[in-house]
Amino acid sequence: MAIVPVIEESSIPKYKQIVTSIEDAIVSGALKKGDKLPSLNSIKNQHSLSRDTVLMAFNELKMRGVIQSIVGKGYYVTSEDIDVKQKVFLLFDEFNSFKEDLYNSFLSNLGVHVQVDIFFHHFNKDMFGKLINDNVGNYSHYVVMPANLIGTQEVLKRLPEDKVYILDQTHANLDTYPSVHQNFEKDIYNGLLEGKSLISKYKKMVLSFSSEKQPEGILNGFKLFCENENIDYEIVDSIKNRALKKGEVYILLDDKSLIRIIKKIKEQQLLLGEEIGIISYNETLLKEIVEGGITTISTDFNLMSKRLAEMILTNEHIQVDNPSRLIIRKSL
Repeated sequence: MAIVPVIEESSIPKYKQIVTSIEDAIVSGALKKGDKLPSLNSIKNQHSLSRDTVLMAFNELKMRGVIQSIVGKGYYVTSEDIDVKQKVFLLFDEFNSFKEDLYNSFLSNLGVHVQVDIFFHHFNKDMFGKLINDNVGNYSHYVVMPANLIGTQEVLKRLPEDKVYILDQTHANLDTYPSVHQNFEKDIYNGLLEGKSLISKYKKMVLSFSSEKQPEGILNGFKLFCENENIDYEIVDSIKNRALKKGEVYILLDDKSLIRIIKKIKEQQLLLGEEIGIISYNETLLKEIVEGGITTISTDFNLMSKRLAEMILTNEHIQVDNPSRLIIRKSL
């Protein structure tokens, strides 16, 4: 029990004394990873404290990943790295090249004393709910990509509202949460408008769009641009079995579709940027190089991650519309 001393006359809050004493015990080697802590009740009774005071101390250490609770057994040391000051739960929809850039930039902007654990829901609502439920109370902050899943607001209500941040895609029913997000409808509309002079040499625009994974705002912005500019257009679920025609410009939202269409262009011996055009969504290093350069509409993922890190470190709660731009290359 001496592992958790509390000094009655100290000006330091008692819950902070408990936190510090457990940290000191870990540093000294008195507590090691896997060791069980004294129970809440034993600390409470020994020092005549309220249960809430002891629980506040344990919750702080738990959110930093230093200890964890096991139902029916108590609290155990899970990490000897007491320098971790915050622990972030990061829930992505899926992992790809630009999400990797976003993740790495997020880590570097948070600094060395923040631990980030990454999870993936793969556009599955049940998986989304399970990952949230399994991690309630384990983190100081929760960063969530809800993608286009329906009903995420009900799941997120299980988390402390002031600890949740929405990333990349948000919805009207999530507008109480701070966020760094894309305005997909505005971004694709403005991007296509900027490239209008090059697009005009093509006869038809084709958007490859999956309603299961892609933001509805992209579909709405694309249709609005084509209708306002009186451009013939088509929306397809996939280009996998499609024969390309001269005079088409394709808007591609995933890298697999980009690879498929480049392969088809070669097979049909078409000239990219003249007979067939491509605009790909989301900038990556590869798109600067492949086939002489692929035109992209993309948000700034480094800026997105930097802004999110700033918000977490300063406890800022605002909604940020991350900027996007058209990058014109040979494929258009």
